[in-house]
Amino acid sequence: MTQAVLAEPAPLPLPDFGSEPWWLIIIKVLFVFVFLLVLTLLTIWGERRVVARMQQRLGPNRTGPFGVLQGLADGLKLAFKEDIIPAMADRPVYLLAPIVSTIPAFLAFSVIPFGPTVSIFGHRTALQLTDLPVGVLFILAMSSLGVYGIVLAGWASGSTYPLLGSLRSAAQMISYEVSMGLALVAVFLYAGSLSTSQIVDAQRSRWFIIAVPISFVIYGISCVGETNRAPFDLPEAESELVGGFHTEYSSLKFAMFFLAEYINMITVSAVATTLFLGGWRAPWPLSLFSWANAGWLPMLWFVAKLCIFLFIFIWLRGTMPRLRYDQFMHLGWKVLVPGALVWLLLVATARALSFRDFLLYAGVPAAVVLLAWAFWPTGGRQDRPPPPVERGTPPRYPVPQLDAEPLRRSAGKEVTRA
Repeated sequence: MTQAVLAEPAPLPLPDFGSEPWWLIIIKVLFVFVFLLVLTLLTIWGERRVVARMQQRLGPNRTGPFGVLQGLADGLKLAFKEDIIPAMADRPVYLLAPIVSTIPAFLAFSVIPFGPTVSIFGHRTALQLTDLPVGVLFILAMSSLGVYGIVLAGWASGSTYPLLGSLRSAAQMISYEVSMGLALVAVFLYAGSLSTSQIVDAQRSRWFIIAVPISFVIYGISCVGETNRAPFDLPEAESELVGGFHTEYSSLKFAMFFLAEYINMITVSAVATTLFLGGWRAPWPLSLFSWANAGWLPMLWFVAKLCIFLFIFIWLRGTMPRLRYDQFMHLGWKVLVPGALVWLLLVATARALSFRDFLLYAGVPAAVVLLAWAFWPTGGRQDRPPPPVERGTPPRYPVPQLDAEPLRRSAGKEVTRA
C-alpha cells in the first residue's frame, strides 16, 4: 500500500488564491455561507435534542423527521414577529449592532481549509475560500470585532440591563482573548507559520494536540468563554440580567445575534480542528492510506471533528452550572493566562533545545493537573473555613460596617420631635 505522503497533492501556494476564476470564487463563497447556515440549524436542533435527552425529555420531534426542521420553523417565526424599537434607543446604532456582530462571524470562516486541492469543472483549486500569511491573526481580529456589536447593542438600547450585559461581555471577551492568543503561539512555533493551510500541512506526521496538549486545553476553555456559552454565559445571565445585551431586541435583529453566537461556536471549533486535530486530515490509522487524504473525502473528516467540538459545547451547557463572575475572572486571569505564559516558555525552550518528545511526556500530566485545579470546587483557592459559631448565637453574615454616629444623631432628632 502506498503512503499518503507520496500521493497527496501539494497545498496551493498563497498567491494562487487570488488568481482563480471569478465564478469559482462565487461558488466557494456561496458554499461557505450555506454551510454555516445549515450547520447552525443542525446545531440548534442537536443542542435541543441532546439537552432534552440529558434531562429525560423528548425535545423537538414534530416539525420534519425527528424534528430536524424545528430550527427553520423558529427562524421563520422570528422573521414574522413584530419589530419593536425602544423609544429611548439610539436608532442608527441600535440597527447597526446586530450587523456588526454577524458579519465578522461569517468572515472569520473564510480562511479555514476544509479539504485538499481538488478539481472543479477542470480547475484545480483548494477547498478553502482564501488564505493569508497571517490567517490565524485574521480569525482573532474578526472574533475581537464581534464584541463591538454586543457593546453597541447594550449601549444603544437605552436600558440598564442590556448595558450591564454588554459591559460584562466586553470584560469577558477581552480577558479570554488574551489566554486564547497565548495558547496559539505554541502552535505557531511548531508550524513555523500563521497560515491555516500551512499549519494543516505541518501536521502530516503528528497532530499538534499531541505535541502541545496544554495549549489545546487552554484554547478549549478560552473559546467557551469567548463565545459566551455555558458555563460562561454571564453576559446573558437570565437569572440576573433578564436576558443580557439583547433584551430590547426582537424579530430578525434578535435572530442575527442568535445566529452570530452559533456561527462563532462553529468558527472556534473549526479553528481548534485546524490547529490541533490536523484539519481535514484523516485520523490514524486511516491516514496511512493514500485515498484517505485525497479528493473530496477529507471534508468528511473535517466535519466529523467539527461536530465533536460542537457536541462538547452542548455537553457543557447541559451539565455544568453557571459560574459566579468573580470565579470566572479568577479562572481567566489567575489560572489560564499565567499557565499559558509558563507553557509558552517551556515550548520555546524545548524547541530551542530540540526536545521533541519532552512536551508530550510532560504536557499530558500537566494538562490533567491544570484542569483539576481550574475546576476544583474552591476555584483553585484554599479558602479558610469559617469560624465555629457557638450554640444560641445568631449566625454571622458579611454585612458592611456602618458609622454609628449619624444613626445616633438621627435617632436623637426623632426622640426630640416626639
